[in-house]
Amino acid sequence: MLGRRIHQARLAAGLTLEALGQQLGVSKAAIQKYEKGTVTPDSAKLLKIAQACRVRTEYFFRKQSVELTHVEFRKTSAFGVKRAEAVQIRVAEQVEKRIALLTAFPEPPISPFAVPDAVPEHIDDLEALEAVADDVRCAWALGLNPIGDLTDTLETLGLLVLTVNEPHRAFSGMTAVAMTAGGWHYPVVAVSSTWPGDRQRFTLAHELGHVLLANRLVASVDEEKACDRFAGAFLAPQAAVVHQLGEQRQRLEPRELHHLKHEYGLSMKGWVIRALQCGVIPHAHFESLMKLFSARGWHRKEPGEPLPTETPQLFEQLVYRALAEKLVSEAKAAELLGIPRLQFYRQRWMEPTDAAAHQ
Repeated sequence: MLGRRIHQARLAAGLTLEALGQQLGVSKAAIQKYEKGTVTPDSAKLLKIAQACRVRTEYFFRKQSVELTHVEFRKTSAFGVKRAEAVQIRVAEQVEKRIALLTAFPEPPISPFAVPDAVPEHIDDLEALEAVADDVRCAWALGLNPIGDLTDTLETLGLLVLTVNEPHRAFSGMTAVAMTAGGWHYPVVAVSSTWPGDRQRFTLAHELGHVLLANRLVASVDEEKACDRFAGAFLAPQAAVVHQLGEQRQRLEPRELHHLKHEYGLSMKGWVIRALQCGVIPHAHFESLMKLFSARGWHRKEPGEPLPTETPQLFEQLVYRALAEKLVSEAKAAELLGIPRLQFYRQRWMEPTDAAAHQ
C-alpha cells in the first residue's frame, strides 16, 4: 500500500520518476523500488516525498482506500491521458477523506443520493429532457426559481461534490462512482475551481446529468448533448425562460442577458441557447448573436464582473461536527482538512491569522 500511495502521489503532482528522484537526491531506480514496495523509504525520505508531491505524510498511511469507477470527464482532447490520470488520483484522495469522515458517524449525517423515481427508464430524444429537468426539480422541491447555491444543493442531496485546482483550460469536471472495500458506493462530482461561477455551475449540472441519465438514454441519443440539454433546463427551466423573456422575441439585448446570468447563474451564451431551445427566438437571431459573441470575444470571456465560484462547505462543517461529538480527534480533524495542526487550532477557536492580527 505504501508503494502504491507514493506512486499515486507522484502522478497526482505531475512528477516524473526522474523529477522526484532529483528532489530527493536519489536515482530514478530508487523511486521505482519505493513504488514497487521492494524498498521502504526512511522517515526523512518519506517527508521529502510528501513535500515534493504536496501531500501530508498521513496520506501514505491512510487505511481508507477507494476505487473510482464509471469515470466520465468533461474535457477537450487537449487534456491528455496523464493529466486525466493525475486529476483522478487527486479526486480519489479527496474522496477517501470524505468517506473516512462519513464512516466515523454512527448514523450517516446525510442521506444517500438517490435518482428520483420521476426520471424515466428510457429517454429517446433531447426534447424529453425539458420535462425530466422539471420533474427532478419537483422531486427535490426546488421549484422554478434560480438555484442560489448549486454546490450546497447537490451536497445536501448526498452527492460528494469536490473542486479540483486544475489550471489547464481543457478540463472542466468529471463524475465517478467511489467504491469502498466494504461495498459502499458514493456518486462523485468534481469540477475545476479555476473557471468562473457560471461555467462551474453548468459543469456541475452537466455532470449531474451523467449521474441521473446513466443507462437511460437510447443508443441514438448522444450522452454529452443530452447532459448539456439537461444542464440548461435544470438551471433555467422552460417556464422560467418564457417568464423572463416572453413567449416570442425577435431580438435579445446583451445587457438583458447579463442580468439573467447573475440571477440564474447561467452564462449569457447559455441564455441565448435556452431562448432558442424554448422557441423564444428564431434561429436567424440566434446565429446573429453567436456572431456578435465571437466578434467581441465573449465566447472566451463574457463582459462584466464574472460570476463568483462556489465552494463545497459541507465537508468542513461535518469535520467540526464530528470533532464536537468526539468522533474524531483534533489531530484527525486537521488531517482531514489537510492543514497543520497549529493552523487548525487557530481556525477552530476563531483566532486571527498573523496577517490579520497586524492590520
